[in-house]
Amino acid sequence: MRYSTSLKNNYEFRRLYTKGRSAASQYAVVYCRKNKGSMNKLGLTVSTKIGKAVQRNRIRRRFKEIYRLNEDKLIPGFDIVIVARTKSRFATYHALEADLLSLMGRLGLRAAEK
Repeated sequence: MRYSTSLKNNYEFRRLYTKGRSAASQYAVVYCRKNKGSMNKLGLTVSTKIGKAVQRNRIRRRFKEIYRLNEDKLIPGFDIVIVARTKSRFATYHALEADLLSLMGRLGLRAAEK
């Protein structure tokens, strides 16, 4: 994640949940809010409802990799939280990628294609 840092504090997540914009799909919910910096901050949440630690970490790694490979296509200066839904456990990598990119587009986070 060249152009991004991580959201770590509980109050940062809460601020996004209450004051941020959101878009939902069958595999994830994405919350975003403009920040004062020039970098994106990414937070990932995977509930224990999804499965044991191995499955949760697999989903977390997939979303992180999808974000890393596509972060140059995103507009900088946003706090972003991705909340994985239960169905994401059974989804393929490509289905998760298409889903996440469409959510980013709906929220206006994707830069215009050149």
